[in-house]
Amino acid sequence: MRRRPPLKLVLLLGAVLFIVAVLGVGLLRAATYHAPPVAGGSSGPPAIGPAVGEIGRCGSVPASAPRQLRGMWLTTVLNLDFPARPGESEAQIKGEYEKWLDVAVAQRHNAIFVHVRPSGDAFWPSQYAPWSEWLTGKRDGRSPGWDPMAFMVSEAHARNLEFHAWFNPFRGSQPAPDGPGAAFAKLAPTNPLLKHKDWAISYPTGRTARFYYDPGNPSARKYVEDSILEAVQKYDVDGVHFDDFFYPYPEKGQDFPDSASFARWGAGKSRANWRRGNVDTFMREMDQRIKQLKPWVKFGVSPFGIWRNSSSDRTGSPTDGLESYSAQYADTRKWVKQGWLDYIVPQLYWQIGFGKADYAKLLPWWSAVVQGTGVQLYIGEADYRVGESGAWSDPAQLVKQMTLDQKYPAVQGQVHYSATQVRQNKLGAVAKYRDKFYGTPALVPIMKRLPAAPPGAPRLVSAHRGARGTLDLDTKAGDGAAATSWALYRVDGASAGLVATGRAGTPVADPAAPAGHAVYCLSGLDRSGNEGPLSPPFTADAS
Repeated sequence: MRRRPPLKLVLLLGAVLFIVAVLGVGLLRAATYHAPPVAGGSSGPPAIGPAVGEIGRCGSVPASAPRQLRGMWLTTVLNLDFPARPGESEAQIKGEYEKWLDVAVAQRHNAIFVHVRPSGDAFWPSQYAPWSEWLTGKRDGRSPGWDPMAFMVSEAHARNLEFHAWFNPFRGSQPAPDGPGAAFAKLAPTNPLLKHKDWAISYPTGRTARFYYDPGNPSARKYVEDSILEAVQKYDVDGVHFDDFFYPYPEKGQDFPDSASFARWGAGKSRANWRRGNVDTFMREMDQRIKQLKPWVKFGVSPFGIWRNSSSDRTGSPTDGLESYSAQYADTRKWVKQGWLDYIVPQLYWQIGFGKADYAKLLPWWSAVVQGTGVQLYIGEADYRVGESGAWSDPAQLVKQMTLDQKYPAVQGQVHYSATQVRQNKLGAVAKYRDKFYGTPALVPIMKRLPAAPPGAPRLVSAHRGARGTLDLDTKAGDGAAATSWALYRVDGASAGLVATGRAGTPVADPAAPAGHAVYCLSGLDRSGNEGPLSPPFTADAS
């Protein structure tokens, strides 16, 4: 997930790379972050692609809840979203982060994707990587004296948000702020590339050069895996998330200078196939090692929206743009078909009707790719493009795209780039899609490949009016497995709908209880989102 400073994005026309602005693609292809290429509560559940499923009966009426992943990317590289400035105090950073979570809650999201390894660095005390300069304000590797990752995970869970730790795997550094671009002398003293210079490749040339861990060097590749798994081991994350950076986006006239490792490990393959094989190995091993360590942790990728054009491969999409398969050596379709991912979030950052990469054509293509694989499909939405000239000057462009999502049951949610644009709500576009599609709370989609241990039925035992106008309900846990979270349903006429969710241990409450009597049922969910049976109905006086 990329981001500026020079936000640039490339589309391939024939064999020539064009800067996005020239093509009018409007894809912000950030040299660093996920900003990807340029590529009022309703009474009923949102009508988005993921079905609203009946999960039981609350007394005599059916109860149902939408199952949909809703999230946003919180970018740390270059301080694009968070922290606001490098080198802030612990109190400032904590306060800012809590406000970002408030944004997520206000948008009725149930997940947040936080940039914790933007450039070979770390937002946690790591044995494998130096502290991030975007956090500490310095490249000296010195600790800020506290553990941001522990705080961020805990606070997300307190609001019942899944925490997906977002890593840029092979980035080893950012360009030195005072030049030259990549120089060992400009790295933090604790940067492992100083000890293993043979792992480092500088690309491109000039002041924009940065170091990359060489994906073709088995030792470097394993070190990157270990550095990510350290975070999985130490923290209660819900997901491991990569964006579209594997091999770097190509610079015109410059090839990634990995001749030494190719000569040593190429084994007679073409350079392109060898590079793809390196990334394949990394992805397969990451999937295996995550599941061995914590089987419930989800593994997902947000790739560039075009795998291959149909002109290159008959199984490709009806597009005419840069291909992640050949530009970044990311065989994303293969990863889905092989089941090495739990979810995929293609960055479909183009408008409906855009000639070279039409949202309306890519959406069904990706839906077909995941069919029958068990890999869940979420769509990366380009909130950051709202307000651009042309199609993006229409505040309803995102609404139109998400309306299309409804037609494809394979689409089980959206992730929005990025948090700043979600908060800004430019042209009122965010409020429009929130009110139309995120009208009620939603449970995360069930991922059948993960462990399942639904808890027993809890009980509602009493109710009282809370200080903030909520109706607070006292509960008793059910038998069997402990619940990770809860879901509260309220009867409205001939059905019961989801009105609130929360993490186990947090108060159960209806934030907008009607006047008079109301009937409720409560359920518990396990770590993977599997829901147990509903409680017996409970009648509360909400006056």
